[in-house]
Amino acid sequence: MNHDNFKNITFQQIEALLCLVEAGSFSRAAQKMRLTQPALTKNIRNIEDFTGAKIVNRSKTGISLTPAGMILYDYARRIGKLRNETKEKFFRQVTDAGGDIDIGASTIPATYILPRSLGVFQRAHPDIRIHVQTADSMEVINMVLDRHVEIGLVGKKPVNNKLIAQKLWNDKLVLAVGKAHSWHNKKSVTMQQLAAEPFVVREKGSATREALELFLKEENLIGLSQFNICAELGSSEAIKEAVLAGCGVSVISIRAIERELMQGLICKVPLSGCNIERDFYLIYQRQMEITAVRKIFINFLKAIK
Repeated sequence: MNHDNFKNITFQQIEALLCLVEAGSFSRAAQKMRLTQPALTKNIRNIEDFTGAKIVNRSKTGISLTPAGMILYDYARRIGKLRNETKEKFFRQVTDAGGDIDIGASTIPATYILPRSLGVFQRAHPDIRIHVQTADSMEVINMVLDRHVEIGLVGKKPVNNKLIAQKLWNDKLVLAVGKAHSWHNKKSVTMQQLAAEPFVVREKGSATREALELFLKEENLIGLSQFNICAELGSSEAIKEAVLAGCGVSVISIRAIERELMQGLICKVPLSGCNIERDFYLIYQRQMEITAVRKIFINFLKAIK
């Protein structure tokens, strides 16, 4: 058997096999496909020629599949289903009727920015479905590069020239302490005082951590390695929980603690002489086609404050 002949099997032949099994006879399958019976028979015979195996058992009582035919039929069903899904998604895109958009977003956009706005978007565009995967900024950049997602939202500007990066939102990093902490009503704290205090930090790859490290480096201040780090955690929510539990203090996005500040659970303490800001970026492959659906969503993102 020449395995390369598998590539000669056509969609019509796959459809003929599916229809034959569903109809139970060559005559009914031919009628359903609007083919002559010899034409349908030829499609099945071609599959058998290309695979070098008998696919269908023929008898006076009807047809049945051979073990090889069962394997081929199972995959034919999957191919048929995938073709139908492709057709549906394709025509939704080209007719601007809607569709799906896969997004990768770092913690702050995924947790605190998008959820507050997607309801408005969904009411305005009910036929567009947004699928969000959350990861740190470096992972999201790689997801976009590997085409696992179409669009990324990250807290640092990527340097890869395969990507387009557009500035979306500004963010400020602030010192957050629990309401029971001795600094809760302090007018300001120096960086030296902060470095000596038990400190909770985001994991490597986090844009929040990189923004803090970059600020310390640019201002010629003490390095993060010299901080009294008591915990390294993988999300802003985990950081908040640690601060609330009195584990330590942290420098975190103001967007992440808005609710806790209003509730008086966390206090924002000024860092003397320090203003730590960063931007969030929309990123996508330079060669990505900006379809009507993607353009609608990108314009929506740009309108979020």
